[in-house]
Amino acid sequence: QPQLVESGGGLVQPGGSLRLSCAASGFTFNYYAIGWFRQAPGKEREGVSCINGGGVSRNFADSVKGRFTISRDNAKNTVYLQMNSLKPEDTAIYYCAVRTNYFCSRSVAEYNYWGQGTQVTVSS
Repeated sequence: QPQLVESGGGLVQPGGSLRLSCAASGFTFNYYAIGWFRQAPGKEREGVSCINGGGVSRNFADSVKGRFTISRDNAKNTVYLQMNSLKPEDTAIYYCAVRTNYFCSRSVAEYNYWGQGTQVTVSS
């Protein structure tokens, strides 16, 4: 059974940075795409970024382009989301998820297994 564990969330001031980690187990890591999603209070879960199994192809939501980067270390079964120039509107619970497909997608419905989430709060 795939398992995903997020870490790295916290409280940061506007303009600051955080790096989220997603540690995976229970499946052949480099076969599958990993996505990062977020859900703010009262809003639907949205796709932030994704990376394909090989780590070459990436995709970002328009709201985070130029500020967030995604990477994966297949030797460590871990995906990272580097978040820079954070804004208050980035405040949400951030989740990683695995898609049982090599290719990237930011659609919530296409992901099969989810982590428990990590809270990111951007506030002065």
